[in-house]
Amino acid sequence: MFELEWPLVFVLLPLPLLVYRMLPATGSGQQAALRVPLVDDFRFAVAFSERVNAKRWRQWLSLLAWILLVLAASRPQWLGESIAIPVSGRDLMLAVDLSDSMRTGDFMIDGRQVNRLQATKRVASRFIERRRGDRLGLILFGTRAYLQAPLTFDSKTVNRLLQESAIGLAGERTAIGDAIGLAIKRFDLEPDNSRVLILMTDGANTTGEVTPLKAARLAAARGLKIYTIGIGADEQIESTWFGLRRVNPSAQLDEKTLREIAGLSGGRYFRARDSDELARIYQLLDEFEPLPRDSRNLRPVKSLFMWPLAIALVLAGLLIAPRLWSRL
Repeated sequence: MFELEWPLVFVLLPLPLLVYRMLPATGSGQQAALRVPLVDDFRFAVAFSERVNAKRWRQWLSLLAWILLVLAASRPQWLGESIAIPVSGRDLMLAVDLSDSMRTGDFMIDGRQVNRLQATKRVASRFIERRRGDRLGLILFGTRAYLQAPLTFDSKTVNRLLQESAIGLAGERTAIGDAIGLAIKRFDLEPDNSRVLILMTDGANTTGEVTPLKAARLAAARGLKIYTIGIGADEQIESTWFGLRRVNPSAQLDEKTLREIAGLSGGRYFRARDSDELARIYQLLDEFEPLPRDSRNLRPVKSLFMWPLAIALVLAGLLIAPRLWSRL
């Protein structure tokens, strides 16, 4: 259906008439009382009649342009059919580690070696696409924690912001406690829905103002459940001057702290050593039962103001063009 968001703007329609009535009329020279008609006078009469007709056309075009401008200012819009969107009543925040250690290339996707962040993006993207009914948010953390996307039903935007993230964007170190603290602050601003934080990291807390365990206790007091995911393979073969050797690329991963964070908040700890394990973890997270809640009805809105505005601008150009041409 068609709707005007600001219909009161139409009270401005008689404004040009009021201005015309209130402004003084332009003076005209006195004409002689008696004149002898000549042939030139008849030519002048014809030209005068043409000018009068042109003036009337300009007046009508000006009036039409004004009406279209007022119509555009009233914000016309088209309301589509009502769409029922399922709402789970669950707020879910993703916290992704962007520290320098996420550059480690110990994951394989489609037979190609990728780093840990690329694997996280690939799997988390599919997880986000399936989150119908949940409000999603995104926190990126390194030396500092940043809110990249507030809680929203717009999962496409959250997914795009995750794909645009880059290693080192938030610093080279790891502030796990600050990431949890930022999530607590954001959840405190929202209604008391089911609150879930999924925290993904491949290291240990090396910086920040709040320790991870203190932040986890605060989260438990606020009803925030934290699921932690430790990312990184257990072993990797490196080529050195003395040949091949096996190394543990996840030696810095603090699994003990991640388990305690999940335990204190009522969540669980998961270990992702490769892409398949990471995908299975997200499948488990995907099976959580949402809280029962009614669906929310939304109506898509399409703005139409640009059409009357464009036509009004074209008419204004037609009115101004002859005068500009005559001056040139």
